[in-house]
Amino acid sequence: MSRNFLIVDPEDGIDVLKAFASPARISILKLLHDCGALNVNEIAQRLELPQSSVSSNIQVLEDAGLIRTETQRAKKGNQKICHTLFDEVMVMFKKDPKSANQDTIEVAMPLGLYTTCEVSAPCGLCSRDGIVGLLDVPDTFLDPGRMSAGLIWFTRGFVEYQFPNNIKLMQGEISALEFSMELSSEVPGTAADWPSDISFSVNQVEVGTWTSPGDYGDKRGVYTPDWWKLKGSQYGMLKSVRVTADGTFVDGMKISPLTLRDLDVDKHRSIRFRIGVNEAARHPGGVNIFGRGFGNYDQDIVMRISAAR
Repeated sequence: MSRNFLIVDPEDGIDVLKAFASPARISILKLLHDCGALNVNEIAQRLELPQSSVSSNIQVLEDAGLIRTETQRAKKGNQKICHTLFDEVMVMFKKDPKSANQDTIEVAMPLGLYTTCEVSAPCGLCSRDGIVGLLDVPDTFLDPGRMSAGLIWFTRGFVEYQFPNNIKLMQGEISALEFSMELSSEVPGTAADWPSDISFSVNQVEVGTWTSPGDYGDKRGVYTPDWWKLKGSQYGMLKSVRVTADGTFVDGMKISPLTLRDLDVDKHRSIRFRIGVNEAARHPGGVNIFGRGFGNYDQDIVMRISAAR
């Protein structure tokens, strides 16, 4: 049986560590791990906790990305079903590339500097100063003003970024190719429970899919400008897509068996990275991509190439 694990760096995973700082939340995670999916009432009954307390703790665990929830019809109204995502969580400090005998080249790509796109409405772009072009008009994604974009969103389709292939500048064999960006689902308004299957491709090879839990608007993003109304998407989750000789991982959890060998990166003049929502996705819940000036992480889309010396 396969096991899902999460690797947490204390410098980047504060929300995850805070989620573990509660005996009640630890009990909820252990119960879900041992018993499988349960609704909020079942969790409250088995742990002998108030339903209100369980609901608030479930929200913390979901925000930290440790569980996912789905709403199902019940005899009376709806019920929230909770699923655990990981069997193991490991806390590890990032190693200094030099001390780890590893070279790393990092390239930051501005959000609006995609080289090709194909999107469907609802969709749009905005910079730190205002909306770019027209909302829900896919052709706006070709507007020169996109270069200043700090947030883009669309329902179906993709955006693709062309990074320089710096492999020949490195010494040693390539050990990992990593992309880092802030993402969420996309729904008119916001909805914390709005799953979306967001897929990633490298040089037209789809390496895997990550299911975003929702579209977050409960509070303003740390860097989201004041003019952006709270009813709109505020922030996402910082995700790391990493391809190694062992497979493809999102935040340490294996999502695909595709490896560096499958990508033949050294045979390409550039590295094309695509983020999208496929038409055939099981959860086609759209995507928000946050860049500098929006969300909780003030960063571009970052590519890292690592090589063992």
